[in-house]
Amino acid sequence: MLSKIVFWWSIFTLFFLYRISAQQVVYKNSKSSIQIGSYLDLYTDEKDTLSIESARQQAFKPSDQDVPNLQITPYTQWAKFSILNESDASKLMLEVEYPIIDDITLYELLPDGTIKSKRMGEFTSFEDRGYDHQNYQFPIYIPQHEARQFYLKVKAGEQLQLPINLSTPDNIVDKNNKRELIFGIYVGVILAMIFYNLFIYISTRDNSYLIYVSYIICTGLTQVTLQGYSFRFLYPHSTWLAMHATALVPIFNGLTALVFIQKFLSTRINYPIGHKLLNVTFCLYSICLVPTFLDQYNYAQILVQLVAFIGAIVALIVAYRISLKGVSAARFFLLAWSIFLLSIFVFVLRNFNLLPFNNFTDYALQIGSALEVLLLSFALAHKINVFKAEKEASQQIALAISQENERLVREQNIILESKVKDRTEDLQATNLELNNALTNLKEAQTRLVEKEKMASLGQLTAGIAHEINNPINFVTSNIKPLKLDIADLQELLNRYDELSASQNIPQSLASIEAFKKEIDINYIHEEISSLIKGIEDGAARTAEIVKGLRTFSRLDESEVKSIDIHEGLDSTLVLLRNAIPPYVNIVKEYGNLPKIECYAGKINQVFMNIFSNALNAIKTKKEHHNEAISIQTQLEGNFVIITIKDTGIGMSEAVREKIFDPFFTTKDVGEGTGLGLSIVFSIIEKHRGRIIVNSAPGEGAEFIIYLPLNLANHLS
Repeated sequence: MLSKIVFWWSIFTLFFLYRISAQQVVYKNSKSSIQIGSYLDLYTDEKDTLSIESARQQAFKPSDQDVPNLQITPYTQWAKFSILNESDASKLMLEVEYPIIDDITLYELLPDGTIKSKRMGEFTSFEDRGYDHQNYQFPIYIPQHEARQFYLKVKAGEQLQLPINLSTPDNIVDKNNKRELIFGIYVGVILAMIFYNLFIYISTRDNSYLIYVSYIICTGLTQVTLQGYSFRFLYPHSTWLAMHATALVPIFNGLTALVFIQKFLSTRINYPIGHKLLNVTFCLYSICLVPTFLDQYNYAQILVQLVAFIGAIVALIVAYRISLKGVSAARFFLLAWSIFLLSIFVFVLRNFNLLPFNNFTDYALQIGSALEVLLLSFALAHKINVFKAEKEASQQIALAISQENERLVREQNIILESKVKDRTEDLQATNLELNNALTNLKEAQTRLVEKEKMASLGQLTAGIAHEINNPINFVTSNIKPLKLDIADLQELLNRYDELSASQNIPQSLASIEAFKKEIDINYIHEEISSLIKGIEDGAARTAEIVKGLRTFSRLDESEVKSIDIHEGLDSTLVLLRNAIPPYVNIVKEYGNLPKIECYAGKINQVFMNIFSNALNAIKTKKEHHNEAISIQTQLEGNFVIITIKDTGIGMSEAVREKIFDPFFTTKDVGEGTGLGLSIVFSIIEKHRGRIIVNSAPGEGAEFIIYLPLNLANHLS
């Protein structure tokens, strides 16, 4: 009983498989061509391991499409079909009109049981095909009234479709010649637009046309690549390009399109948000290069199609928003872009078998891109006309203005001639006033320079007032308690003086002892010593400040003297002590220097100005960490070198070149005259020395001063 059930189940299974298998292709008319997509049985090899023998054992499913659409898949696809030749021709040809398949093999089962195969694809040189056409063509020989069974093995990294035609070789050649004629017209339109816009670019030097030429080239290359002509004519020996071009060319097409849209629509000005969106899309296109160069073809194709969809929508929105502002270029672009998107829509619907695979849907992209290129070229030409009209209008306005100016000039000449005589006397009086003003200006300039020279004295006044005030206050605060202590001592002495007149000496002495305890005589002794010590310290501090002032205040000395340069540096720092913040350290690295001949007051003014600038540069910083002013002195030949370096904000190259120019300042208005470093430079020149500045933003500033030891020798 069980064996009967198994037998009938096997019969039913074989019958069912026979019913669901595709029908046999019957070729009757040798003048016709048959699209055999609906006659195919399909199978997906998800492991990519099947041989022809293994594939024959698999359960194929019949195709229900005239052109099977296998989508973007990393798997190997198998197709099985059978052909019965009832025509008067025995030499037939199978043509797969999808030239971007990476790997394709046709297996033919011969009557003697052997298998004949032919493998082609983009993995090998184009010349290996043995014929000159981009479509995959397989000559087959089937005697009249005989049948052959075939297996087709295909793999592609991009969208995979199987438009397979069966006909005679002559019919295939005639069909392809007509298609190539049509595609040649498309290429002619693209080339014409390239040379047309290139000519306009050479004439106008407007970069918009050069960018548009790049976009046209990439658009044309995209179609040439999808139709297989690029592998056939441009790089027949480069299998790498053949495998990668279907992703690379659309990526560069998208990049040039985005750059052209930004330039053509002036998105940076007309729609800044849209400009940023286009930049984001540009980055997304660039990311598509990563899986392309990593040989992840499937992921690259999916990503490119997704980014292309996003870019098309973004471009449409940007153009629409700009067109609402009345920009005529945006309207042209909307029309051209809409036509191109419509052609893409038709192409996509064909890929998903929602539209038939015919000449119209096959050429939809070419027609759409050609119309887009033409319309955008017209738009750019319109742009020239707009510029020309604007130029003519501006010339007319300029002519009218010129004529009006001539009339005004004639009228003004008449008026001016009548006033020349009167103005001559006024000019003479004005000339006298100008001479007086020039004299006053020179005097004012002299006073301004003197004012800057006295600015250091102003800083001295503030420093001295604060520095002397502290010890004076200390002395003053000690005087009052000292007076009280002295008064108590005087009272004690008076009581001792009264002993001689006392009738009861023991009682008086006891009273004196009680008074001593009352005033705490021991504490008074200690307090008086402490108060006197404080007064001595205050007096010593005041003497130190006065000495520093006496050393520094030599601004009016006109004689050359031998001085200790370290004494001048220290006295300047003493007077600036009040202006030095607690977070700034003064680092001294003094060398063993002899005395030098110089104008002491002038050199002290140099130090004062440089130290003041250093402190100001440090205070200007937003944050302070381990700030310092370092001073280094050394002897080099007949010159003393003083290096003053700070950790301030530094200065740029442009500022460094101008800091010694009179009246140049980086401070706010009212905070500086711009003469400080100019005076420093003039003082150093007067001493026959030189000053070097090293600085960079954020790295502080370094002033290196060279002063001769013997000024008299250099003056001579």
